[in-house]
Amino acid sequence: MGGVSTADRVPKQDRSRATRQRLLEAAVACLAERGWSGSTVSVVAERAGVSRGAAQHHFPTREDLFTGAVEYMAEERTTAIRALFPEGAADRRAVVAALVDLYTGPLFRAALHLWVAASSEEQLGPRVTELEARVGRETHRMAVDLLGADESRPGVRETVQGLLDMARGLGLANLLTDDAGRRERVVAQWGALLDEALGHAPGA
Repeated sequence: MGGVSTADRVPKQDRSRATRQRLLEAAVACLAERGWSGSTVSVVAERAGVSRGAAQHHFPTREDLFTGAVEYMAEERTTAIRALFPEGAADRRAVVAALVDLYTGPLFRAALHLWVAASSEEQLGPRVTELEARVGRETHRMAVDLLGADESRPGVRETVQGLLDMARGLGLANLLTDDAGRRERVVAQWGALLDEALGHAPGA
């Protein structure tokens, strides 16, 4: 008597997960549009359609909310890109284009604002440094898998990392102006360079 049944508990858990997801997505959108100084827990909660108290229940601090949001969205994007190439990719140009897209949307803008804030916010710095290292490792691992790269060969690891550094640079160039035309030409060239450096992709 008086206990909470499984039937009652499951919908509550679902609602909690849905609230958390709305907060994470709203946090990335706010950070991308308003920057760190314009993004507060209250602003995110209002955008997500929940109370500030509910937001703080899920994310006790501002740092928890925004680092959690960037990590969540990075994981979602990684999963989506992997799903594009369930059996690997015969066309490395398509992989390069997908990786470059990681750095040309709202997630990259949000992450960039977070990096800039971390350079001067004492509480934020160590957390963002750790987050960036973790996301960077996963992105590199994904790139290696999708490109069919053999990192036991000299120079291959550096080639893959160079690709990701280049993609980040294209993302920065795209912040102020639409760089789509130049980006398309660079992607095509990098696809060709990777075939030369790594050998033809499996199935090509």
